[in-house]
Amino acid sequence: MPAWTWLIDRLGEPGTLAAAGLAIGFAFGFLAQRSRFCLRSAVIEFSRNLVGGKLTVWLFAFATALVATQALVLLGAFDATEARQISARGSLSGAAIGGALFGVGMILARGCSSRLLVLAGQGNLRSVMSGLVFAVVAQASWTGLLAPAREALAALWTVDGGASRDLVARLGIGHAGALLFGLVWLAAAVVWARRQRVPVWGWAGAVGVGLTIAAAWWATYAIGKASFDPHPIQALSFTGPSAEVLTRTLFASDKPLNFDLGLMPGVFLGSFVAAWLFKELKLEGFAGGQPMRRAMIGAACMGFGGMLAGGCAVGAGLSGAAVFTMTSWVALSAMWAAAALTDRLVDQRPPAAQPLDEAMPGTPAPVHP
Repeated sequence: MPAWTWLIDRLGEPGTLAAAGLAIGFAFGFLAQRSRFCLRSAVIEFSRNLVGGKLTVWLFAFATALVATQALVLLGAFDATEARQISARGSLSGAAIGGALFGVGMILARGCSSRLLVLAGQGNLRSVMSGLVFAVVAQASWTGLLAPAREALAALWTVDGGASRDLVARLGIGHAGALLFGLVWLAAAVVWARRQRVPVWGWAGAVGVGLTIAAAWWATYAIGKASFDPHPIQALSFTGPSAEVLTRTLFASDKPLNFDLGLMPGVFLGSFVAAWLFKELKLEGFAGGQPMRRAMIGAACMGFGGMLAGGCAVGAGLSGAAVFTMTSWVALSAMWAAAALTDRLVDQRPPAAQPLDEAMPGTPAPVHP
């Protein structure tokens, strides 16, 4: 607490939150770029029965986020019940429908929202355009033209906040049980990494990605406790923050700083620095009208779906899952199922299936086992 008090005295509460977001976002961007962390690639590997290490990378990040976050809870450094994902009323219909739409969108756009931001940082102009469409649709889904449709779908099946939304409480496993659950998946990731010979940047970078989730939960909780004014406890997510950054850039630049306004540029800068250091900066664009149309549709699906589900592949898939929010687990399951089905129906067709993203440094292209 004294360290946060020292920063708050010098930067103010908004500045401290933004600085924390910038630092954690930078780490996420750097490590996600080096490890090629991507839920879409993990789903495709699983769906196509390929061996390429992307599923292992995602499992390392997922399991590490669970283990580190639950360890913080057991140590008394973070109270998960104060997180909005648990304390506020949620929507199971929104999680299921929104998660499915997000899964469809990330296949069509060739990356989830966090992956698009990381790719933009290394010079991918396709991701820049897709990211802008994603942010615009997300904002329209929150307070604009698409908000009534989002609210109607979310109201179909709701769940009260508190214990009703907390899987740790509903299942009666306790936080020690939740930690053990994460350790089992972490052990599985270690076994798969050894079998697939995943390089150091793959598994170490993914572990770092998972740690940034726990770091965000801890930092926003600690800053909130040291602050005079209340601040939301949050971890990493890219749907709401993308919409907020876009809105503030265009219309409301005078509002106070917050965690999200540090997070977004931090991720971009982290990816840029990683790509620059390892000589992977490269401008890339669309190869024609059809790929661009497909990417725009996918980005729009992710923008609406992510806002409806209450989180993206990172917001629900890692941050929400790490605190065992029921709606986040529903959304993550829907993302996996819809993405696998979309890949099978759209991309797994002759004469040539859509390829995976770039391989991790030091690994061959994915192959059938």
